Amino acid sequence: MLLFREKYPADWLPKVLGNLPAVLIDHAHLERKAATTALNLEKYRDLYPRVQELNAIAIEELQHFDLVLNLLKKRGIPFGQPFPSPWITGLMRSVRNGQRHQAIDHLLCTALVEGRSCEKFQVLARELQSVDTELATFYASLVESEGNHYATYILMSRGIDDAETDQRLDFYLNLDAELIRIPNPIPMLH
Repeated sequence: MLLFREKYPADWLPKVLGNLPAVLIDHAHLERKAATTALNLEKYRDLYPRVQELNAIAIEELQHFDLVLNLLKKRGIPFGQPFPSPWITGLMRSVRNGQRHQAIDHLLCTALVEGRSCEKFQVLARELQSVDTELATFYASLVESEGNHYATYILMSRGIDDAETDQRLDFYLNLDAELIRIPNPIPMLH
C-alpha cells in the first residue's frame, strides 16, 4: 500500500497524455537514474549486506531503461535531454549528511520516487487503454516492479533503524505532499 498524503495534481494526467513523446524521454531518464541510484546506495556501510539485492534492482531498472529506449526507437522519438524534476530535487535536497542518516534519507527518497512511479504507471495503464494499448500494456507491466522497489527500499531503511525510519518517513510524506502541490509546467512523470 502506498503511503501518500497528497494525490498527484489534477493537471498532471492531461499534460502527460498530451505530450507522450516528451514523457517517454523523461521516463527513459528516470529508469537510467533509478539504476544508478540502486548502485549508488551500495556505498553505505549499513547496506553492504544488501549489495546483491541492490544489484538486482539496478539490473531490473536498466532492463526497463532498455524497454523505454526500444519504445522510443519504434515510435521514431529521438532520445533527448533530461529535465530535472523539481519534485525529486526537492526530496533529495533534504537528505542529511552522515552515513546512517544519509542512508536512511536516501532510501526513503528513492522509495517515494518508486512509489509515485507505481501510482502513476497504474493511472497511465488505465487511461491509455482506449488511446494507446501498447503503451497501456507497457505501463501495466511495470507497476508490480515499482511497487516492489518501493517496499524494498522502505524495508532496507527499517533494517538500519526502525524508529528513525518512522520519524523520517513522516517527514518525507509531509515534504512529498508540499512538493507535489507546486505547479510544474513541464510534461514529465514526476
